[in-house]
Amino acid sequence: MNKVEFSKKTLDKFKSVIAKYPEKGAALLPTLWLAQQEFSVLTPEVEEYVAGLVGVSPVRVQEVRSFYTMYTARPLGKYHLQLCTNITCSLLGAEELLEHLKKRLKVNCGETTSDKKFTLSAVECLGHCGTGPVIQINDDFHESLTRESLDKLLDSLK
Repeated sequence: MNKVEFSKKTLDKFKSVIAKYPEKGAALLPTLWLAQQEFSVLTPEVEEYVAGLVGVSPVRVQEVRSFYTMYTARPLGKYHLQLCTNITCSLLGAEELLEHLKKRLKVNCGETTSDKKFTLSAVECLGHCGTGPVIQINDDFHESLTRESLDKLLDSLK
């Protein structure tokens, strides 16, 4: 069994992050983000490793990881589609867009397409209420979506 460890480059980043906090446990969120970038998936082994780095229990790491949608414990497709379904986006048509995505991609929320290209998620709020409906695809935001603009966006990713 391979031991989970950061690469030297990520470990250097971690040391830089941890130096900014008077208490190691306060660095849990940025350390989880480093782990997400390094390992892609936050497995129980990765969570245990992060817990040891920042001096908190593995259960605390799992609680935090499961609360935030930016962290994942399961493999994602090449493109992670996170559609905001909070009240503003819903009133602007996000629910219809979500149903459209489910039909087009032939997946439900939380699932990945058979070709491993897309993972679909409905999320609570992406903070773009003035320009909804909005979708986050990996690290990029796309606003003021319509069915047509969403289809065009998906076509550009194929």
